[in-house]
Formats: sequence, C-alpha cells, structure tokens
Amino acid sequence: MKTVIFDTNVLLDIFVFNDFRAIHIKAALVDKQLKVLATPKTIEEFADVISRPLFSLNQSTQEQILNEWRNLATIIQDDSLNNAPWQCQDPDDQVFLNLAYTSKPCLLLSKDNELLKLAKKAALEDVVISADYNAI
Repeated sequence: MKTVIFDTNVLLDIFVFNDFRAIHIKAALVDKQLKVLATPKTIEEFADVISRPLFSLNQSTQEQILNEWRNLATIIQDDSLNNAPWQCQDPDDQVFLNLAYTSKPCLLLSKDNELLKLAKKAALEDVVISADYNAI
C-alpha cells in the first residue's frame, strides 16, 4: 500500500473543489487503497484555510470536511517527526517535508512550488514530491 501525504492545496481539490483530477484519489482514500498521513499541524493548517471567507463554507460543512479527513488519515504526532534535511522557505510547509522524511518511502503530493523545488533532493531519500495527481 502506497504511503501518501497531501499538502493543503491538494486537500482543497479533494474535499472542497471536488476537482475532476482528484476524483480517483478520493475514491482510493474511501476504499482504503492508500495509507495517507497527517499531523495535528497539517490538519490545523487545513482547518485554517477552509475557514477563510474565500471558500464560503459554513461551520457545519467545515467540520464535516475535517472529520472526513481525520477519519481517512493516519495521524502522526508532530513531536515524533524527524527533521527533514531540506528546508522550505515557508515554515508552515516544513511539517509536510518532515512528515514525508519520517515516513519514507512515500509520495508527497503537492501543488506548492517551494515544495516542488525540493523534489530532486528529496528523491535521494526515497521521498517523491510531485504535483502529478496520476502519481497515485
């Protein structure tokens, strides 16, 4: 079973936008075909983002999305993560790298350019960082 980490932008495509490119990913999640990982910090960031007025999601819908994500993901405690040898310019995104490094071999599916820039370095450590939804 493939171990996968989703950044917040990918989670938005799966749970908020229902992006057609991510339909197969959500189906694989629901069918338990993937081992997906999250941490309290990554969930907190996702919660913060979906609460923004831009998304027009009421409190009930936000809670439903977060509960669905929590039920599908395996939660790894933030304090148990190893520090990745690569640093992201955005400190909020470092947790995704640390989670991936701790959980290697794995796929970090991301649409974040700063994370994607680290793909070659991460590949040397059995961490694939990709924006390709078909990598799953």
